[in-house]
Amino acid sequence: MVASEDLDAVVSAAQAGDEEAFRRLYRAQQPALVRYLRVLVGDDAEDVASESWLQIARDLRKFSGDWDGFRGWTATIARHRAMDLLRAQRRRPQVGVPVEFLAEMSAGDDTADRALELVTTDDAVALIASLPPEMAEAVMLRVVVGLDATSTGRILGRRAGAVRTAAYRGLRQLAAKLAQRDPRHPPEPPRSPSWKPAVTTSAAAALKEMR
Repeated sequence: MVASEDLDAVVSAAQAGDEEAFRRLYRAQQPALVRYLRVLVGDDAEDVASESWLQIARDLRKFSGDWDGFRGWTATIARHRAMDLLRAQRRRPQVGVPVEFLAEMSAGDDTADRALELVTTDDAVALIASLPPEMAEAVMLRVVVGLDATSTGRILGRRAGAVRTAAYRGLRQLAAKLAQRDPRHPPEPPRSPSWKPAVTTSAAAALKEMR
């Protein structure tokens, strides 16, 4: 995996017109972007990604930021293109109850790790897509695309705390779905109510392997 510092320089080079640098950015970001879009628009993900990259190439000189900022910017563009398609197809994203008003559930730190051990990449994306939309997007953007909670919140129009909670609850539901398939690995029971939801480092590393 290329260090983020190196990709910062690649972003700058691509903005200056370096075609090879742009190809490196595409190779680094495209797999995660397509998986994220697959959760939003299913089989249309590749087409929406292509449209997104056309806009990315056109507007790259206007972008200001580093590699992390570039990932958030491209995810925002891709999401807008996906929403355009959904509106054109007269399908609208479901609006869930804001998770910040829901009771928080706690669990063992290795719940998501166990879930990921039991699925292949394509199967994992399909399972994530079956989650409630707000959870699915939070999981994909936080853990697969690799954005922090603040950047994800800007894309989704939600607070960072709500994003963290949605991502965690999504992983909990993913683990429960997998436990139904393999009863040898049930989710752990809640621990302390003082636990604060977050995507674990090990879970993030495992899911990033999907990129």
